[in-house]
Amino acid sequence: MKPQPAAVGRPRSGARRLPAATAREEILDAAAELFAQRGYAATSTRLIAEAVGIRQASLYYHFDNKEQILAELLEATVRPSLDYAADLDRQGPAPAAALHALVTYDVGVLLTARWNVGILYALPEVATEPFNRFRTERERLRETYRVLTAAAAPAGADAFLGDLVFGLVESVIGIRRDLPVAPPEELQRAVAAAVLRLVGVDA
Repeated sequence: MKPQPAAVGRPRSGARRLPAATAREEILDAAAELFAQRGYAATSTRLIAEAVGIRQASLYYHFDNKEQILAELLEATVRPSLDYAADLDRQGPAPAAALHALVTYDVGVLLTARWNVGILYALPEVATEPFNRFRTERERLRETYRVLTAAAAPAGADAFLGDLVFGLVESVIGIRRDLPVAPPEELQRAVAAAVLRLVGVDA
C-alpha cells in the first residue's frame, strides 16, 4: 500500500483566534499582537505558533521566518494607501481635495488595524534587506504626499512641506499608543484639517 503524504495541518490546541480567517491570517494576527505588545526581539515563532494554537512546523509551512511575517505586516500598513492614492489619481480631483482624502484614508488605515503595527517602523531590523519592499513602498507613499502637497500649496511653499505632512499623518501611530481610546473618526477629521492648515489651504 502506497504511504500517504504527511498532512500539512495545523492541529489546534484551543479555539481559533479568528474563526473566519485563513491559517496565514491568524498567524499574521497573532504575530502583530505579540510584536506590538511584547516587542519583535522578544517574540519567537514558537510563541506565535502557540498563540494561534498550531505547531511551530505548521507556521513554517506559511512563512519561512519571523522576518517574512514582520515584512508582510509592515507592507499592509502602506499598500492600501498607495492603492487608494492611485485610484484618486485616476479620478482626478483637485490637489487639495485629493490630499484631504488621502490623509483621511491613510490615518484610517493606521488607526483601525487590529494591532498598532506602525510602532514597529523604527525597529533597527527594518533597515535590513528583508524589508526592502516595505521601505520602497513607504517611500513611494511619502513621495505621493510630496507631489500632492506641492500641487495644493501656494507658490513658494517650503520644500519640506510634503515631508511634514507625511510626518503628521504617521504621528497617529504614537497617538494610538498613548491614547488608545481616542476615536479614530475624530482623529481622521482632525489630522486632515490640520494638514490643510499646514499647507495653507482653506478647508
